[in-house]
Amino acid sequence: MRLCIIGPSRFPIAEPFAGGLEAHTHALVSALTARGHQITLFAAKGSDPNLGVEFLDVPVFESSEAARNDVGALPEQWMGEHHAYLSLMLDLAEHGDRKYDAVLNTSIHHLPVAMSRMLRIPLITTLHTPPVGWLESAIQVRGELTRFIAVSAHTRDAWAPLVQSTAIRNGVDTGSWQPGPGGGPAIWFGRIVPEKGTHLAIRAARAAGIPLDLAGPIYDRAYFRTEIEPLLTEDIRYLGHLDHARLRAAVGHARAALVTPRWDEPYGLVAAEALASGTPVAAFRRGALPEILTERCGRLAEPDDVTGLAGALQAACMLDRSEARLRAEAFCSHERMVAEYETLLQEASTLKAAA
Repeated sequence: MRLCIIGPSRFPIAEPFAGGLEAHTHALVSALTARGHQITLFAAKGSDPNLGVEFLDVPVFESSEAARNDVGALPEQWMGEHHAYLSLMLDLAEHGDRKYDAVLNTSIHHLPVAMSRMLRIPLITTLHTPPVGWLESAIQVRGELTRFIAVSAHTRDAWAPLVQSTAIRNGVDTGSWQPGPGGGPAIWFGRIVPEKGTHLAIRAARAAGIPLDLAGPIYDRAYFRTEIEPLLTEDIRYLGHLDHARLRAAVGHARAALVTPRWDEPYGLVAAEALASGTPVAAFRRGALPEILTERCGRLAEPDDVTGLAGALQAACMLDRSEARLRAEAFCSHERMVAEYETLLQEASTLKAAA
């Protein structure tokens, strides 16, 4: 197939990944390209050139002095992203049917969905978030050739009152994420922001008497300075924002992984990555995490319950690491995810001729 993939524009699709959205897009583009499909990727500057695709960079937008003086002026970054997606969708409306068989939108921007009715080819959007206003509004004016993928059954059900979607759970590359020996400190990894609950992971590890390593980019400096840094000790270490090779090694050596969202995570890629490393997981019972974890590979605590999470962490450390790996291979396989995307894209692409 000839596919246009609309990726996220805020951060590059390159290691070290800013988050699961970028990692997901990178893995999907790489796999679809390896399967022989012709891919054109829209992505932020600095994205991985080894993807072997054409990049449509986000232009720099600078408003006039008069516009900046408007009391209702929006941030220039927002305006730049708006202009980038607007330009791309207008180009797809004019020429997309001659270039592509389908468009896959992995971004969380509203314009691709809102403008999909202008396209003469199908647009398939991956729903990475719970229902949010700008996407709800866009969905209400979508085109007839739109389709939706949800990253979990939980996310599919959350969107069900507004739109039907096919649940294709995110996958992890079990070839790259290999089982590790375990035995080291527990680990928490991801973006360090309040909604990820990093400070609760520290408190739970301390209550459990288990050392903890933290890894990931600091996106909220004030939160890190006030809530995380004062809790760092010899047993609670911040390893930094690791590239994937070092991160995989750290997760593989961890005795367990903590996953502490303070919101309903649509999926929870870090849990799947930990399982692929043979590392059992202790997590809050939120979002799609109960779909991913079973009693054989993880333990769940009630949301924001630090004492309960400490007990879950102690229990997770006693689980069989081979069971964690088996769960990743059976349920979180990257190959399974790509095959399901490919099937849906092929089915959707047939709508082009009938449109």
